[in-house]
This record gives sequence, structure tokens and C-alpha cells, in this order.
Amino acid sequence: MNRKPFEIVILSGKGGTGKTSLVAAMAGFTGNCVFADCDVDAADLHLIFQPQLLKEELFPSGSKAVIDQQDCTSCGVCMDLCRFYAIQFSHGQYAIDPFACEGCGLCVVACPAEAIRIEENHLNALVYSHSRFGSLVYGRLGIGEENSGKLVSEVRKNAREKAVQTGADWILVDGPPGIGCPAISSVTGADLVIAVTEPSRSGWHDLERLLEMTGKFKTPVGVVINKYDLREEMSEKIEKALEQRKLPVLGKIPYEEKVVQALVEGKSLPEALPDHPLTGVFREIWEKIERMAGDI
Repeated sequence: MNRKPFEIVILSGKGGTGKTSLVAAMAGFTGNCVFADCDVDAADLHLIFQPQLLKEELFPSGSKAVIDQQDCTSCGVCMDLCRFYAIQFSHGQYAIDPFACEGCGLCVVACPAEAIRIEENHLNALVYSHSRFGSLVYGRLGIGEENSGKLVSEVRKNAREKAVQTGADWILVDGPPGIGCPAISSVTGADLVIAVTEPSRSGWHDLERLLEMTGKFKTPVGVVINKYDLREEMSEKIEKALEQRKLPVLGKIPYEEKVVQALVEGKSLPEALPDHPLTGVFREIWEKIERMAGDI
């Protein structure tokens, strides 16, 4: 491919639909590719890729208020004004609960003694690594920390830079579930979205919301139905509904327990069982994605 790296984002309307399994299964077919795990709240692609850690950088995780006990006069104004109940009086002094504090800064403005300041936390991480499939960049969000959307954007930015440096043809992004800020951050500027769904009413509802969100960015979308054979009637309804929207179904993946067994072993199904019929299904999905990318 004689052009800039083509960025494909794998999304789902909710967690547990199978997007990470799909990314792992296609990894062996992608050739010269850089991978990015943007599911920063629970990044797990590295558990399958088992990469070599190259570098880890701290990333801002939001701001919190801190009380300087030497300057505090114990007037209690801050506690009275805090709408998040993050300031408590304990053991003769006022203290801020970092898990409850939203970093709004009202207490800083209100403190008559100027004893409160805002500090930026760095509990998120940006991780660079290399695996048997290629470079993998992923984010790790600290427990209860903020800036997931910003961290997603940073993961994608660094994955793009790595792809340009290495001359990669593809960037394959394991996106966050849902339609919130992290998912939106993973879609902006992408070349193609692959939406993974499952044959249930809730699965279709989640897919509709996801399609509405991606539609606002006018990003081309293809759909994969995972575990389609558990409810074939519902799978057919989803296919017909997508046909009416002129959206392609790139593949239907049957339920197979061996996929789970392979993932537990830290392998994708094509690695664990290269001759399994399902490996052919994953290969066909990737080939359709390649053709779709060529038409964009």
C-alpha cells in the first residue's frame, strides 16, 4: 500500500462482545502493522500478544486539591462548600479524600488562608512494546482516574508515529466499548470502523447507538456478528437491518469454546489451531476488510 498507514478501529457497543478476540485473531494476517489498545480502562491485548516492554511513560490523570496543614486555620469553609463531600474533618484537621475530589478548584478560591492548592496527578501510563505481531502501544488508566479520552488520543497519536517510522501499512486499534468519550476519541480521524455485535436485542440496541455515533464522523463502517449461531433468527434480523442501511456484514463468527481456550493460553485461535475452520473465517474477515479499505 503506497500511502499513509490505514487506521482501522475495532469497536463494540458494550464490553465482552469479542472485539479484542477479533483483533488478536486477525493479527497474524495483517502483515506490516502497528497495534494500539485504546481500551485504556481495561487494556488486555497485551495479555495475548505478550510483548516485550520497551518504555513506559506517566500520563496526567487529572487534578486534585491538597491542603497545606501548616497554613490551614481550620475555618471549615472548604468543607461547607465542597459539593462532592471530598473534604472531611478528622483527627483535628481538615483533609481531602483524593478519590472523591473532582479537582474543580472551588476550595482553592474560597480558602481565606490560601492553604489549598491544586496538584496534577500522573497515575495513568502510556506503554510502548514490541510483540511477535509487531509494535503494540497501549494505555493504562489508574484506578478511579480521569483523562481516559485524552489518553486514548495519545495512544493513537503514538501508534501513528510508530507506523510512519516503521513504514507500516496498517494501524489496528482495539477500541474502548460503548459510545462515551474514550470511544469518540478512538474514532476521530480513523479510516474505517469495524463494529462487533452479538445476536441479541441488547446487542442490536448497542450497535444502533454505536452506528449513530460513528455516523456523525462519516467514518465508513463494516460489521462483524460474533457468536451468530447462538440466535440465528436474531442474526438474520440484524443482517436485514444493516442491509437496509447499506452497511456490509464482513463476517459471522460461530461460537467456539476453543477460542477461549486459546486466549487463556495467550494465543489467538489461528496460532493455536491454524487448520481449524474458524481460522478460515477470521482470514476471510480480514480479506474483506482489505478489500473494503482498498475501495475507500
